[in-house]
Amino acid sequence: MLDFSSALYLGLRHPSSALPPWERLTTGRPAALGEPPAARAVARRLARLVGCAHAVLAPSTLHVFWDLLGLLSKERVAIYLDAGSYPIARWGVDRAAARGTPVRRFPSHDAGSLESLVRHGALQGLRPIVVTDGLCPATGQPAPVAAYLEATRRFEGYLVMDDTQALGILGAQAGPGIPYGRGGGGTLRWAGASSANAIVVSSLAKGFGVPVAMLGGDEALVRRFEEESETRAHCSPPSAAVVLAAGSALALNTAHGDTLRRRLLQRVRQFRAGLVRLRLAANGNLFPVQTLMPAPSVDPVGLHKGLRDRGVYTVLHRARAGQDPRMSFIFTARHSARDVEVLLDLLAEFVWSPQAEHSWG
Repeated sequence: MLDFSSALYLGLRHPSSALPPWERLTTGRPAALGEPPAARAVARRLARLVGCAHAVLAPSTLHVFWDLLGLLSKERVAIYLDAGSYPIARWGVDRAAARGTPVRRFPSHDAGSLESLVRHGALQGLRPIVVTDGLCPATGQPAPVAAYLEATRRFEGYLVMDDTQALGILGAQAGPGIPYGRGGGGTLRWAGASSANAIVVSSLAKGFGVPVAMLGGDEALVRRFEEESETRAHCSPPSAAVVLAAGSALALNTAHGDTLRRRLLQRVRQFRAGLVRLRLAANGNLFPVQTLMPAPSVDPVGLHKGLRDRGVYTVLHRARAGQDPRMSFIFTARHSARDVEVLLDLLAEFVWSPQAEHSWG
């Protein structure tokens, strides 16, 4: 079986045998009253990695966005939502909107449109809160972070960035030979940006393989979040197991992360080069999520079924801007060159064979 449906990009799995033991999974208290002993230390390491002054852990990005945007909406602000933002961030925005906060959408990665909206809001005395994804997995393109920060900084606002996709993949010192950069610290590091106006919300469940989230930002803002968070007052903290797994992931990233990222990049480039030979193409740039572009020879539903019947798992989904089906392949550092060649051979068989339609069943 070949699995191209898992978003564990670096291939980290964290079996229990690889982690320190724990005496109990949870404290029996809400996060505001007690967290696993290692939580603070892991949060500090994450803050340094992503380029923020301070950080705190949370069970999920939904917990963070629910509270963070509710907290910020207590002030006289307007929220400017990048149209390409992931649904979980949008759910937090919806909560703020229900409380009366003005919300304006702008085209994805369109810094000019954002600038105009922010200026208009400033005339009404509204501080900007810009919400975006650090990296769009559909296109493989990072957000124009520097331009977004400039638009918010000028009016003492915040850039709130869901960096789940980029954490563990993008990093500092990116260039032609190392497009992912080094370190895996995410979009802020990749862009060479640093600002007290930046708030980073990330799940570690993709690149680092751990179902826990972080909020990073200016120390005063994070301390305020810890004090006023409703979910921290009413929900359990991340379990001891996931906190220890997060610590292990950070150690593995320090020791082997850049090697894993190079291997991942090789697999993505190998796949894209193979598609060219098949007269096919994929969206995603060099990001590990590669989505086949529409082509007369490709029936995504039939191809997905045909590959699954041959033991190859892919992702069948709807296009973000419409109802048409799309098929994506997700690559990880665990895939071998042989795995990719087997996949390409099957694509050639299903797409170009005279019996392709029959093979799809």
